[in-house]
Amino acid sequence: MRNRFLGLAALASATLVLGACAESTDSQSTSGRPAARSIPVIAEPLAFEHARTEIESVGTSRAILSADLYPAASGEVVAVNLEPGQFVKRGDVLVELDSRAEALAVRLATLKLEDAQRLYDRYARSAASGAVVPSTLDTARTAAELARVELESAEIAFQDRTIRAVFDGHVGSTDVDPGDRIGPDSLVTTLDDRSALLVSFDVPEQFIGTLSVGDSIQLETWSAVPAVTGEIVDIGSRITQASRSFVARARVANDDDTLRPGMSFRVSAGVTGPRYAAIAETALQWGADGAYLWAVVDGVAQRTPVQVIQRRDGRVLVDGDFAAELLIIVEGTQSVRDGAVVDVQEQRLAKALL
Repeated sequence: MRNRFLGLAALASATLVLGACAESTDSQSTSGRPAARSIPVIAEPLAFEHARTEIESVGTSRAILSADLYPAASGEVVAVNLEPGQFVKRGDVLVELDSRAEALAVRLATLKLEDAQRLYDRYARSAASGAVVPSTLDTARTAAELARVELESAEIAFQDRTIRAVFDGHVGSTDVDPGDRIGPDSLVTTLDDRSALLVSFDVPEQFIGTLSVGDSIQLETWSAVPAVTGEIVDIGSRITQASRSFVARARVANDDDTLRPGMSFRVSAGVTGPRYAAIAETALQWGADGAYLWAVVDGVAQRTPVQVIQRRDGRVLVDGDFAAELLIIVEGTQSVRDGAVVDVQEQRLAKALL
């Protein structure tokens, strides 16, 4: 009886061993390795953005139209019709010189022209009947034309006795007073059309070809005036050897007349560069051989080396050899190894760079 009991116990033990071996065999893959456990991760699709570089410079402004006013002739000042800062219209008389002699010259030239024209008209009426020879008629015609030229010259000399605004704008201060005698080298005043300003600024030569006419720039003053937007209107054609830069000029509207010619500005211009992959900062990893990221390829993590181009706005622009439709692991990277099976539990939309 005791032997029979021992035999049944041995049979039961063998059955348990065989069952354990069967479970061990089922837990292995067909390749003989343990089944891989997937790693939960969060990923986002690869996005591409253009690199941007901010150019900062200091610019100096001038009015859209600006003139220094000098008299065309010498003479004594008899009237000053301006106040510093006054807005004037084109053609307004700002300063008057003594013009009595010039007015008499205009009157005399007018009389000469009238006399020469009457003589020519009389000869012309008589020429049809043959009473006046053609040479006499030609001489009278020439005399009338000469008199007309003398009158025009006298009128120009008379007009030169006044200094007028050549365009709408604001006049500056003046040191000219009635009784002063001034000449062509005497600065009377300045005239600025400050409805818009032109701001000139230097740009490093490395950006030649990246700025274009029509590009927008931001300008700030060192005063309480709010920042304004300008538009590039021209770009210099030469590189200055001393500074290795070129000059660009932008137009700034000044409809509210808060800006002044001669103001200095902080200039900021954004330059758009090549297009690169834009990834979240958490996706960027570093190893002994440099930067890399984890890409998901057919459900498996793949280590992809990259070169960092630019960091901005919580994103990183990188360059590398990868397809445009990759998924990039952004969270859970600490557990990922090359070739590991991953389970993408959440797929985020890539954040656009501003």
